[in-house]
Amino acid sequence: MLTIALIRRGLLSLAVIAGLAFTPAATAPVAQSSDNSRYAAIVVDAETGEVLFARHADSRRFPASITKMMTLYLAFESLSKGDVKLTDVITVSNRAASEPPSKLGLAAGQTITLDNAMRATAVRSANDMAMAIAEHVGGSNDRFAARMTQKAQELGMTQTRYVNPNGLPDSRQVTSARDLSILARAIMRDYPQYYAYLGQHDWAYNGRDYRNTNGLLHSGNGYDGMKTGYTNASGFNLAASAVRGNRRLITIVLGGRSTASRNAHVAALMDTGFELERARERGQTIQIAQNFFEQRGFGVSADPGGEVQFASITSSGAPTLNEASGDEGVAYAALARTPAPAPTPRPEPRTPARTGQLPADLPADVTAILNGGRTPAATTTRTPAPRAAPARASGGWAVQVGAFRDETVARNWLTEVQRRFRSQFSSAERTVVDAEGWFRSRFTGMTEQSAQAACEALSARSVTCMVVRPQG
Repeated sequence: MLTIALIRRGLLSLAVIAGLAFTPAATAPVAQSSDNSRYAAIVVDAETGEVLFARHADSRRFPASITKMMTLYLAFESLSKGDVKLTDVITVSNRAASEPPSKLGLAAGQTITLDNAMRATAVRSANDMAMAIAEHVGGSNDRFAARMTQKAQELGMTQTRYVNPNGLPDSRQVTSARDLSILARAIMRDYPQYYAYLGQHDWAYNGRDYRNTNGLLHSGNGYDGMKTGYTNASGFNLAASAVRGNRRLITIVLGGRSTASRNAHVAALMDTGFELERARERGQTIQIAQNFFEQRGFGVSADPGGEVQFASITSSGAPTLNEASGDEGVAYAALARTPAPAPTPRPEPRTPARTGQLPADLPADVTAILNGGRTPAATTTRTPAPRAAPARASGGWAVQVGAFRDETVARNWLTEVQRRFRSQFSSAERTVVDAEGWFRSRFTGMTEQSAQAACEALSARSVTCMVVRPQG
């Protein structure tokens, strides 16, 4: 065993020399620890259902607030059957009011329409409103949860069980990345007239404005819906859908270490998926889509312990193998362990004429239907103005920490890295350089010494970086 370990170390050294920046993952932890054993991902063509990329897609994970996608699916179903109406007035129960945050915060006995409860669930990820919907549609939490699980089975979600409508921690409530992609497609296929609830950017209620927890919706680039989720056990989860041209993709990432790194990973997977679709449209034959992802850096190198490394994108846009440490990384190291298995037509009502409404004359196919809806405006959330660098750090050197197809992701990543490495970049400027469609995240205005020291500090934490010399 010692000999094998030494051989592995030697091979890893050769990989580094070759420029692959390969970092061994930690020893496999118990499932649902704070390590990256929570990671799972899948990319699916929304129209055909073809799986373009999958990693641990059938391993059981905790859904967190992505649970609310099923809660809303069943609300959509009840609306389409005429069992409930958008104008129904819900009286908030003691149980709903007592649900922990995130919540809307209505007291027991207060009322809200089903329409607003659904918006609060989708935009605010309100746990109290998800419970209020469950009690209104299903009669009680237990009956609604049983209905959720039954519906999951009907849809073919083989790894999923629900016990509550909001995703609050419960070891019995599990799902998988593949199951969530099945649910995402089912929402689009079965209730496209209500899909816009899952893509609403903002929502105003009782004089207060709420912003969607899914930051990618505000970045443009075709993102138009689905749901976020987070608990300590699940990590940062995201189900995202985007449309570019005449194609729509669904990407599920579970187990991220931060909002920024999760969003960056979703964006990288989504970009690669659309690149694959464009290649096929140009006539390129790609029979195994997974290979296309792996050739662009989303490869996997596994040993018997289940350690794997995923790819990030370098400054030049070329993929390299890199295992980033948790929430500082563009990609995650995912371990193969899984949690222990859990125990065991009436006319459709008109969609409310508010933000997110879809047209009444819906086309025949899913992609055309959803392309006909409101897509997010190409707004960019800017980072706060950087502090001016003092004279002692006014050199022309820079540290690059990533490159992305999405400018907002690039800026958010700079903010995240600076938050975690304040001392290294306290006097640097955050700069995003547009290089032929790649947005390079850089800390600029540094001396050679400070840039080298900062990159060494990042590398010690397995965060990809490179020192950029002054031009000229």
